Amino acid sequence: MADADTRAAGPETLEEARRRIDAIDREIRDLLNRRAACAVRISRIKSREPGAGAHYRPEREARILRRVRRSSGGAMPPEMMARLFREIMSSCLFLEQPLTVACLGPEGTFSEEAAVRQFGHFASLKLCAVIERVFREVEADRCHYGIVPVENTTEGMVNRTLDCLAVSPLGICGELELPVHHVLAGHPDAEAEAATELLAHPQSFAQTRIWVDARFPDLPHRRVASNGEAARLAAEDPTRLAIANVRAAERCGLRVLKRNIEDYPGNRTRFLVIGKSAPGPSGRDKTSILVTGRDAPGSLYRILAPFEENGLNMTRLETRPLKGSQWAYQFFIDFEGHQEDPPVSRTLTSLTTQSINLRILGSYPQAPI
Repeated sequence: MADADTRAAGPETLEEARRRIDAIDREIRDLLNRRAACAVRISRIKSREPGAGAHYRPEREARILRRVRRSSGGAMPPEMMARLFREIMSSCLFLEQPLTVACLGPEGTFSEEAAVRQFGHFASLKLCAVIERVFREVEADRCHYGIVPVENTTEGMVNRTLDCLAVSPLGICGELELPVHHVLAGHPDAEAEAATELLAHPQSFAQTRIWVDARFPDLPHRRVASNGEAARLAAEDPTRLAIANVRAAERCGLRVLKRNIEDYPGNRTRFLVIGKSAPGPSGRDKTSILVTGRDAPGSLYRILAPFEENGLNMTRLETRPLKGSQWAYQFFIDFEGHQEDPPVSRTLTSLTTQSINLRILGSYPQAPI
């Protein structure tokens, strides 16, 4: 079909090409309607059969998106094709069960962008002032899922997220990685040389430290709750400048003075999907655990040994103080595999004998796009 659509049987006029596009559009419309009808039928089946499973299945979505990327051999790049399919799945899921997702606000934050990338534009977003509120909204069933930042390639772990994971009953249902690009922006009448204040989220200051120090060594910094808040405040005063993402700047009517001011061009942030569901294996998964070790010589070695013994690839080991105890620590560990996989199951069994407390935060699909 694709070969027939792209093969030229001779010179083609613009009008002929447009007629072909119109015919293809009708086929796409009909196929989308067929897919939507299937989604509605699935919703009815699940409503009749309690054991049929949740409407949102991150492991199934991950398998579909990976398959789309692998088989996308046409003119559309695999990444673009996968993001298009994400929107198709988002619209069909809306017909099954409209989702509400909590994330860090206000409008224009990287967390909002991550939520849209993970759930599509058909999910309803609830913008929260702080990370702790994202957890509370999902815990209280006011939102189905939450999106929280956990790690940045420049600045490392987001400790507030780790501390919330340590005490929350929620689990990790998925992950995604988002390229993070910062802009310097200001009021349409702003002049950088006349600025009296630079506004940004603490993480944004940290990720642009070299660039800012070189160009504005004496400009006072003001830390705010989010990049969206920085853009909003800068829009109110032409003497303020903001570090934000381009979406926040455009939404607030700011003029972008300089793009891509992050210190490292490969700057990315990893986000976690938090919720009450437990995804099944997708074929390419990751497991996160929280371990409290015994206060004894060689305790950390005994915690790590089972990973080598079972051939598991550990992707993250992070230490955080154990709240309420002096000089006691807990370990956040990410590693490849699903807890239903035999090597992972053996490792978790070994860890129960080598630690004071082991909590499985979740097994979930590795970021598909």
